Amino acid sequence: MTGVASNRLQRRPLVLSLPNVLTYARILAVPAVVGFLYFMPGHTGRWIALGIYVAACITDWLDGFLARIWEQQSNLGRMLDPIADKLLVGATLLMLTYENTISGLSLWAAVVILCREILVSGLREFLAELNVKVHVTRLAKWKTTLQMVALGVLIAGAAGDAVLPGTTTTGLALLWLAALLTLWTGYDYLKAGVRHAIDS
Repeated sequence: MTGVASNRLQRRPLVLSLPNVLTYARILAVPAVVGFLYFMPGHTGRWIALGIYVAACITDWLDGFLARIWEQQSNLGRMLDPIADKLLVGATLLMLTYENTISGLSLWAAVVILCREILVSGLREFLAELNVKVHVTRLAKWKTTLQMVALGVLIAGAAGDAVLPGTTTTGLALLWLAALLTLWTGYDYLKAGVRHAIDS
């Protein structure tokens, strides 16, 4: 068996490894969350969307954890994981804006988060061409966690308010905190990008 064929056989199982399957599931959860919020307006649709969203958020932690302990880290997983996160956050923000859970001044928090995600994606692509890696900081991880929690609370929205008054207000406050952390962590990427652009 040639070396190329052997490498293909070694890589193939990683495509269907559990960590990668969990990442695929998170991507598939995106249209499911949006679909229930759009096609099933009302409390029931919100609770179902929230359940799917929470499951997707759990896979975000679980796929990386399993990949590390089982030594199943792969380039495919490293590529898809941040894409899945951004799809989930972006689509949920847009849907919550569409059905007015996020409105008024809080739209600016959503805009900041979306713009930062696009900015960082572009900077990562640029820095990758220069073989420069910007490591994810602990603060950036907290930012992601806060974003996920804020969006989960806002998905509950009116349905959550019926059970626990102030749910939507709490979600919007968390969204603003996430936006502030988003600006802070985004600046680190921008600073690194500008520095290497000037030096190159």
